[in-house]
Amino acid sequence: MKKPSLVHHRRTPVGAPPGTLIPDEKAHPTTIRLMVIDDHGIERREDVDLDGLRAATRSGRRLWVDVIGLGDVELIARIGEIFAMNQLAIEDIANTNQRPKVDFYDEHPLIVAHMFDGRSVASKEQFAIFFDSRHVVTFQERPGDCLEPVRQRLGAQAGRIRKRGSAYLVYAILDTILDAYFPLVEALGDELEEIEDRITADPRPEDVRRLHGVKRELLIVKRALWPTREMLSAMSREDLDLVPREVNQYLRDAYDHAVQLIDIVETCRELATGLIDLYLSSVSTRMNEVMKVLTIISTIFIPLGFLAGIWGMNFDTASPWNMPELGFRYGYPAALVFMAAIALGLLALFRRKNWL
Repeated sequence: MKKPSLVHHRRTPVGAPPGTLIPDEKAHPTTIRLMVIDDHGIERREDVDLDGLRAATRSGRRLWVDVIGLGDVELIARIGEIFAMNQLAIEDIANTNQRPKVDFYDEHPLIVAHMFDGRSVASKEQFAIFFDSRHVVTFQERPGDCLEPVRQRLGAQAGRIRKRGSAYLVYAILDTILDAYFPLVEALGDELEEIEDRITADPRPEDVRRLHGVKRELLIVKRALWPTREMLSAMSREDLDLVPREVNQYLRDAYDHAVQLIDIVETCRELATGLIDLYLSSVSTRMNEVMKVLTIISTIFIPLGFLAGIWGMNFDTASPWNMPELGFRYGYPAALVFMAAIALGLLALFRRKNWL
């Protein structure tokens, strides 16, 4: 899976009029998955065409239209026409460089969120939601998502989600998207703890590289969560009358989840920054220990090298001014013993001063 990017590259040409749809050559082909919902059960339909979608909208039943892949902008525009979406909303859906938000149009609201699969930050994708009193239309960039629990709850006989309106289904989708953040953030936190243990025991350069990678991933999650919190706050405002009052309490609960996630992310980012400082301190400490050992070794060998240099000068013993020990029979072993005594004496001195 590709490395997540911190910078979005805009595809819309400079000076293009509002509502311009620019296809992405790398986008996944567009398919439509439909769930027809009533009090008695649900009906799933795969690969629905536009005619089947129009017929489903005329049935009067509740619909969850899941549009997978944004490669066909013309098909997305046709779907927007069926549900009377604002052209600016369709542009925000097709151009996947939007921050999480909720936009209010005269005809409908549009919600944009960032979705992860719960395992990897690289799985981030834009997830857009349109809804009215009977229809929920979602747009995701590629197949695979974290919303299977919502689909299972819709199929359950005792589930309240099937008996409530589209606003509650939108809440359930957003809450499930937020729930997928938790295992992702917790996995990053566990990895930071493992890196902390390794740095404390044996710091290595690859630990710093991974720390920077974790900080980058946490930044991506943070950039998704902060506007998501604002979006949930705006949706739960009763003066906007966006969702029924009985759904507002659930949106406030989702808002609390977003705040909790932000706290966890901020804690992990502070821990990652602290671990980088810990790595630098550990490396510096190890370097100081190495330098101390080398300094002690050098200090011991300085007098020994001096004596070896003095005794290494070869002069004729005939002169009374030459070294008298040159003629001493046991001079060599005596010199070695004397040098060993100096070395041991220095070691004892260093030990006494707690330098060793």
